[in-house]
Amino acid sequence: MSLTTATTAARQTDKHINIYEPYEWKHSTQVAGVTWKNPVGTASGTFQYAAVRWFYDVSQLGAVSTKGCSPIPWEGNPSPRTAEGPASNLNAVGLQNPGVDHYLEDDLPKLKKAGALVVANVAGHCDDDYMQVVAKLADSDADMLEINVSCPNVTHGGMSVGTDPVALAALMDKLRPMTDKPMIVKLTPNVTDITVPARAAVEHGADALSMINTVLGMRLNIRTGEPIIANKTGGVSGPAVLPIGIAAVYRVRTALPEIPIIGIGGIDSGEKALEYLYAGANAVEVGAAALFDPVAPLRIARELDDLLDERPELAAKLAAGKTWR
Repeated sequence: MSLTTATTAARQTDKHINIYEPYEWKHSTQVAGVTWKNPVGTASGTFQYAAVRWFYDVSQLGAVSTKGCSPIPWEGNPSPRTAEGPASNLNAVGLQNPGVDHYLEDDLPKLKKAGALVVANVAGHCDDDYMQVVAKLADSDADMLEINVSCPNVTHGGMSVGTDPVALAALMDKLRPMTDKPMIVKLTPNVTDITVPARAAVEHGADALSMINTVLGMRLNIRTGEPIIANKTGGVSGPAVLPIGIAAVYRVRTALPEIPIIGIGGIDSGEKALEYLYAGANAVEVGAAALFDPVAPLRIARELDDLLDERPELAAKLAAGKTWR
């Protein structure tokens, strides 16, 4: 039976087709005291359970970082929202999502029922937005929270709060007392020195850091001379950003030796995930690769598990909550 035929049959019977058979993971990791069965999760914004459930069991992933939640539904940016670049893609979706209430009623229960370790991503256009979402997630079944500080923030003049360590510290001072859940801060690379906001986040309550979010970019239509996407600029992701992400992890690990780090950016193979671990990450998240290969996160996790067989020192460090650097 072909994969297409099998998938169609599965939809008709509401049974899930898993490309990989049940697998016993050999190498776990620790992120802020939470055990991931393997060091690979999904990056926020590129995972949709309704789509991937036909292909693999999401409980096999180290973690699932879900689409950013806002206090009310967001429609996102006008179209066109995406464009291609050299070894990359550009998007300005605008964090479209149905809101935190829908997330708590629908998305989160389905993922937990499936056995996933869930990282709930939090988005906001002002400090109060973040506070409303965290308040509703504080006692939820989400295992960890990931605070996306790359959103334009009207509380701080419309800039991304993640670019200003003072604004980021002020936001964390409001959020940290609201929950005991492990709190990850997702950092933007669009700064002069990423260690500065990283340190501000950690000093004001972050339990872990994830990096990088997308890199600012633009494409132009040479027939019209105008930007291809309606928002003019957008976030660049994909293989082209791999060296930027690895450098960010390395620099932050050097500056902050103890904080757990999740590496993101350009990961499409176990080998590239391994680079992040050698740079000092505790775990990685796979993003853009899943847009063209829905099973990429699980495939990469399997590849990395085999690679760690040959690197027992690194594997032992990860399992103990330590890193290579």
